[in-house]
Amino acid sequence: MKPAAFVSGFLPWIAFTVVAHRPAADAVAWGAVLAVAMTVVALALAGRGHGPVTLDAASLVLFAVVAVAGFIGGRDVDDWLYTWGRPLVGVVLGLFVLGTASVRPFTEEYARQSTPREYWGSPTFRSVNRVISAAWGGGLVVIGSAGVLVTVLDAHATSRASGHLLELALNWVVPIAVLWGLAEFTGRYPDRVTARRQAAVPADDRAHRTA
Repeated sequence: MKPAAFVSGFLPWIAFTVVAHRPAADAVAWGAVLAVAMTVVALALAGRGHGPVTLDAASLVLFAVVAVAGFIGGRDVDDWLYTWGRPLVGVVLGLFVLGTASVRPFTEEYARQSTPREYWGSPTFRSVNRVISAAWGGGLVVIGSAGVLVTVLDAHATSRASGHLLELALNWVVPIAVLWGLAEFTGRYPDRVTARRQAAVPADDRAHRTA
């Protein structure tokens, strides 16, 4: 499985995080609007080619709610979205991926694009995608939780420089490290599972299958 095939599904979330990070009026709402627009385009392209839709559909609902709340809410809502909404979006998205991993793993839709149809219903295919989807869900929760922790630290900071290095690590090092680890795991895990299953098959059975 190629991680780049479905990392694109998180591009609206990445765009939202970047735009909403600006401390400007309605920045979070406009970031959500951008994410909605990107998600609509992704869904339109997926509809033409029967591509993945689960993650994009969930993102569309989530960012639409954030956009509406940001524009119709008052100053207090805007401040809350900037302070808590930005990091909580990652947590919510991660919880959704975790919650659906056992019944509808989002990676399965991407894996089908590079996997022959006869393997789609195999227990191995399903099991591998459940594990990978759960890993991505957990990773998103970690990234979102790191952002929530930054907000908590800011609220209790005694000076602007008191937690600068820690905030830098939580805002950048943790997300980059988690995403890199998930990409590596996604690329290697299916091969590891296949190798283990092949090793468990008796040598005479393997010879018979390849004959």
